[in-house]
Amino acid sequence: MNFLIKILYLISKLPLKILYIFSDIIFFLNFYIVGYRKKVITQNLKNSFPEKSDEEIKEIRKKFYLNFSDYLVETIKSFSISETESRVRMQHINQQIFHDAKAEGKNIILLAGHVFNWEWINALATLTPQKNTHPVYRKVNSSFWENQMKKVRNKFGNEALEANEVIINIFRKKNDGESVYMFVADQTPYVTSVNYGLKFLNQRTPVFIGYDKLATRMDLVFIYCEMKKVKRGFYQVNYHRIYPDGEKFVNNEVVKKFHHLLENTIKKNPDNYLWSHRKWKYQGAIKTYDEQ
Repeated sequence: MNFLIKILYLISKLPLKILYIFSDIIFFLNFYIVGYRKKVITQNLKNSFPEKSDEEIKEIRKKFYLNFSDYLVETIKSFSISETESRVRMQHINQQIFHDAKAEGKNIILLAGHVFNWEWINALATLTPQKNTHPVYRKVNSSFWENQMKKVRNKFGNEALEANEVIINIFRKKNDGESVYMFVADQTPYVTSVNYGLKFLNQRTPVFIGYDKLATRMDLVFIYCEMKKVKRGFYQVNYHRIYPDGEKFVNNEVVKKFHHLLENTIKKNPDNYLWSHRKWKYQGAIKTYDEQ
């Protein structure tokens, strides 16, 4: 494993223009030969966009494979990418929102979706006025890849937290405007944890609601991260504060507003979302469903 880590690190030191040659090869193999999760991707797209023709679905699928291949090599690049290059390649818009939260003395919950490239948001830690930034990660079957992704998310002064420990950390830490918690918030819950679902992209969708429970118990600032791929190797993330309709958030309000914002983002550039993700596999386990 140590040898593999060294090899990946050396590969990550290559310029992105070289790594994108590897991406092109991965795309060719995935799209034309292997057909990586082709049935899952096609079905997800058809279910999400029933109004689109077969040709439109095929075009989105092809562009998805291109973006997904770029994401893979960009993730490897994350092993060694510098703070300077991160700032150049990921533009952070509306940073004032973090200063406002600090002035209010409220910690922040960032909510991003699986829109490429969510991994490159980590350099935000070097820009915010908050002392503590905590990317939240989820355990995976491979301890090797979990350790590598944890290292990536610990870069730039971040302190990564595993999903099962983050809620306890938030409750224990003082709500003083000095902490930011970064969720990829459209994760599919484990089947044993599926309780609530809503209509998302025309489908019954099981959703993770852990961060929503925080909204009704603590006075936190919730921010949606709107990701956009500007061109190959360059991204923007625009930060939007999520406000309650009333004086305080009610149950499931944040999770519904997040998914509504994410759906709008996906519809603008559908090829930039992680369609290979089996987000809808536990539809039948939903106990409470909300049409929004």
